[in-house]
Amino acid sequence: MTAVEHRPAQEFAHQPQFGPDADPLAIIRWALEAHPDVMMPSAFNLNGVVLLDLAAKAGYTGEVVFVDTGYHFAETLQTRDHLTERYPQMSFVTLNAGAAPDDGQTPDNLYAQNPDACCAVRKVAPLQRYLKEKNPPALLNARSRDQATTRAEIPFVEEGGARRKINPLAFWTREMLEAYAAEHELPINPLYFDGFLSIGCWPCTRAVRPGEDARAGRWAGQGKTECGLWEGAGKL
Repeated sequence: MTAVEHRPAQEFAHQPQFGPDADPLAIIRWALEAHPDVMMPSAFNLNGVVLLDLAAKAGYTGEVVFVDTGYHFAETLQTRDHLTERYPQMSFVTLNAGAAPDDGQTPDNLYAQNPDACCAVRKVAPLQRYLKEKNPPALLNARSRDQATTRAEIPFVEEGGARRKINPLAFWTREMLEAYAAEHELPINPLYFDGFLSIGCWPCTRAVRPGEDARAGRWAGQGKTECGLWEGAGKL
C-alpha cells in the first residue's frame, strides 16, 4: 500500500472517546500503543517543542521529521540542534538538508509571486515523498485549535485519508503551552519572545501584532494561513 492510498477503517485501532480535558500524555500513550510506527513531523515552534517533551515522557523513540526549505531562520535551525541534543532517544531527520534560496529548486522570488507553489515544492513535496517511502499509519503533530481559524475545530484524532492525524495538544491554549515550556525550561526558539508566535520561512514570516492569532504572521497579506501540509490537495 502506498501513502496516497486510503486505509480501510478496520485497519485503524479503536479510538477511545477523548474529552476536551483529556491529558495529552494519555493521548500520546494511546497513539504509541495503537500505532508503534507513528511519526512526528515538526517545525520546532512552541507547540512542537512542548509536544516533543510530552512525547519523550510518554516513551516516544521514533522519528522527528523536519523539512529544510532553505529559507529557515538561523534560530530555527539552532533550536532543532538544541532539541536533538536534549532528546537523543529520538531520531531527528532533516529532509532537503542544506537547501538554500539559490539551489535551483524554485525561482528566486517564487515565495513572493506564488507562495503556494513555493511551499508545495520546498516543504510539502519532500515530506510527501518521505511519507510515501515510510508509509507510517499515523502522524503525531502539534496543532492546536487556538492557532488559527483554519484549526478551530480539529479533534484529538482525525480519521480518513492515508493515515490518522493525532493532535494531543488540540485543546491547549497558548497560555497553557507557555506555562508548560517555562516550567520545564524547554529550549524555545528565541524569535518567539520577539513576537514570532508561529515561525516559518523568513521571507514569509513576521511578528504577530496585538490581538492577532498565533499564525497571523505567516504569509501576511497573501490570503494564506497554511503551507499545504494540513489543508488543500496535497495535505498529509
